[in-house]
Amino acid sequence: MSTPSNSEFIVIKALENGVNVIGLTRGESTRFHHSEKLDKGEVMIAQFTEHTSAIKVRGKAVVQTRNGEMNTLVDE
Repeated sequence: MSTPSNSEFIVIKALENGVNVIGLTRGESTRFHHSEKLDKGEVMIAQFTEHTSAIKVRGKAVVQTRNGEMNTLVDE
């Protein structure tokens, strides 16, 4: 299966150790299908595909999309 060339990419940069990036499936029921753990300073480039409808980021990170940049909120 190929991924369409117009698929949206996002960039996640970990601001602390142990940031979780979780891919969620498309379809009748949403499920976890992939998980990565990033350490401080690591960058992950993720993509929405025909199988990935959402990406969850847990931990302190900067997330960049074509719509802008945001920091995750984490209680201190």
